[in-house]
Amino acid sequence: MSTKTIAVLNEADLKDGEMKQVDFEGEGKVLLSRLGDKIHATSAFCTHYGAPLANGVLTADGRVVCPWHGACFNVGTGDIEDAPAPSAIHSFKVHVADGKIHVAADPANTLKNNLSRQPKLLATGVGAGKGVVIVGGGSGAYYCIESLREHGFNGPITVLSKEHHSPIDRTKLSKALITDPAKIEWRSSAELKAKYGVGLRTGVEVTAVSPGEKEVIIGSGQRVPYDTLVLATGGVPRRLPIDGADLANVFTLRGVDDTKKIDAACQEGKRLVVIGSSFISMELVVAVSSRKLASIDVIGQEEYPFEVVLGKQVGAGLMKFHESKGVRFHMKSQVSKIIPSAADPSKAGTILVGEQQLPADVVVMGVGVAPATEFLKSSHGFESALDKSGAVLVDEYLRVKDLDNVYAIGDIAMYPQPGTGELRRIEHWNVAGNQGRAAGKTIAENKPQPYVKIPVFWSAQGQQLRYCGVGAGFDDVIIVGNPDEMKFIAYYVKDDKVVAVASMQKDPVVSKASELLRLGLMPSPTELRAGKDILSIDIQTLGAKPRLT
Repeated sequence: MSTKTIAVLNEADLKDGEMKQVDFEGEGKVLLSRLGDKIHATSAFCTHYGAPLANGVLTADGRVVCPWHGACFNVGTGDIEDAPAPSAIHSFKVHVADGKIHVAADPANTLKNNLSRQPKLLATGVGAGKGVVIVGGGSGAYYCIESLREHGFNGPITVLSKEHHSPIDRTKLSKALITDPAKIEWRSSAELKAKYGVGLRTGVEVTAVSPGEKEVIIGSGQRVPYDTLVLATGGVPRRLPIDGADLANVFTLRGVDDTKKIDAACQEGKRLVVIGSSFISMELVVAVSSRKLASIDVIGQEEYPFEVVLGKQVGAGLMKFHESKGVRFHMKSQVSKIIPSAADPSKAGTILVGEQQLPADVVVMGVGVAPATEFLKSSHGFESALDKSGAVLVDEYLRVKDLDNVYAIGDIAMYPQPGTGELRRIEHWNVAGNQGRAAGKTIAENKPQPYVKIPVFWSAQGQQLRYCGVGAGFDDVIIVGNPDEMKFIAYYVKDDKVVAVASMQKDPVVSKASELLRLGLMPSPTELRAGKDILSIDIQTLGAKPRLT
């Protein structure tokens, strides 16, 4: 390593609560952050998708939040605070001399070729005991593994995954139809074993859990013992209970195998019908929009796509964009039947929507997921832990109701929302990741801490849609800007409080909003209607009110 120390900025040019991206002698970029008299220097780009962190949000309690997807890092150490950051950022030594800020860095190893770094693993898994068993191999599992090791858990970690690869960036499946899991794995199975001490078992199906015996039962009856169990099995795509739902060219989208089938079927000249008009469905529409398909038809129950989550006005703006790209919408409609093709009765040929018949070569059902918990319904000890939908009831620490040393995270977890206490199950990859981090920390430190992260979502819809929020439903929407132009902020109001915020082309509004909701500092609807700009609210200086600790 060849560390260089250079002056990068005049001290007077970096004010309290400010972040600046500076050049390191043409060999890379560094992010400077100032909190009071303390100046920090870190990598300048998010390790998730490479967003410039200087465009994000700095908080007085030492968090740097990515402007795009809500990943968060510790300003002093570079360590991960929140998903979806898969890796930490570098932290550099800083000193002030002669009125200038000097940074010490090794350009070759920390600025040019290695913008991220391995998390500071306090343990690698050489301890004794049965350890932690994680059922499921998705986002929740991956971030739980990282968090366990970052916070010092040194026992065995065993992952039992139905999938045939290590945890992937599942968001890339619907957004880009990537078919090779090796291209979107966060860590290979070899790296998980060598660096994290993880026993990853893929292609296995858990059929039951015995909390009394502290064992997980696999397929033919093999038993895997645990000290602590984390349930992270995700969701099972729903299929409409209609004739033709199981025909060969009717797909759902959840895993890599689904993506492969849809990718192979959605070729030039084909007619695609998408049932459902929310996030997965519309991301798929964007992903295939350049493939010269003969037609793309979207069928939705509401008046506008995304209406339940984003409201009519934002939904109408997004619908207008997709229509400009040739997508045909059939809203306030339901599919009554899928009719087999005359040429090949094993495949769908026509979708019956009311009296209308839509020709189809490819059909994708994007109608939500059910909790993947069938195996728990026959597991003794879970009787009071499952609701009628199959969701697993957990407390604010993500501990399963009435069971010791059992946690549930992600799509299956029905948990109390921060600030409202309302029980909800949220189907989003990033929520699963942050719940995995929270459960891992609680298990490792044996000190329960409530899960209070504000959910952050995103979706590619012509422009990048950002969303954060808690609770279900809203009474009113305050719009700043114009959804028809794909440039707006939407504040969602319930019981005279802002409970969610969405935006397009207004970064870092949603990242700032997620922190304001976390801190209880979101302005009132009255203030927002009067023109209050949330980016002007001081949460980054040590003089911010209320003072953060």
